[in-house]
Amino acid sequence: MLIKNKTAVVTGCNRGIGKKILEVFSMNGADIFACVRKIDDEFLSVVASLEKKNKNKIIPIQLNLDDDSQIKEAANKILSENKQIDILINNAATIHTAIFQMTSIKKLKEVFETNFFGQSNFTQYILKSMVKNKKGSIVNISSSSALDGNEGRSAYSASKNALIAQTKVLSRELGSRNIRVNVIAPGLTDTDMMKKNTPQKVIEDVLSRVSLKRVADPEEIANAVLLISSDHASYVTGQVIRVDGGM
Repeated sequence: MLIKNKTAVVTGCNRGIGKKILEVFSMNGADIFACVRKIDDEFLSVVASLEKKNKNKIIPIQLNLDDDSQIKEAANKILSENKQIDILINNAATIHTAIFQMTSIKKLKEVFETNFFGQSNFTQYILKSMVKNKKGSIVNISSSSALDGNEGRSAYSASKNALIAQTKVLSRELGSRNIRVNVIAPGLTDTDMMKKNTPQKVIEDVLSRVSLKRVADPEEIANAVLLISSDHASYVTGQVIRVDGGM
């Protein structure tokens, strides 16, 4: 188990890649603060099942990255547990698909609020534990779209690219504190977000240029996140790692 006896904070745990990260981290021995926008019975059932199966502790945390007061409340709840935070996975995100001329500044700000400003705010709080303990690993989930500039994704791509730039800066600022900061940039991944926001024609066109000729399973992304956040990647920081099947 790669992260046994570690404590991780994971955002956006209720679906897609985030849910699979929660499952993989639980299976690999971590105690987890599982952050979701809304804690409902379905999510609590998932948490209870994972705890029973893997014998670890999972604490659900309500976190809305659009709300500064809730970010502070969620972070304070995590820090009040007085557990050393070893890993932070910034996975929660929103997406908007429209050509640039049809993307309002209001919508652009909304996307950045969730994908960049809210995450930055939350990270500043969680970093207090890592800086205190002079150890930690932060993994920001970006996207291949941030690097490739996919058509119709000006807001999403720009916000995810801002996350990449910040990752590189933080890796330099925090390296002396033994805190690593990296990016995982997934390609097309079999999630509800992809299905709802990517036309089939676009998926087929992209797959024609992907070496492995298929979309990723969310578990394949989660496994990459697991590896880069673990001590097996102890000399890796400031990197953007594409997990895209050879896009």
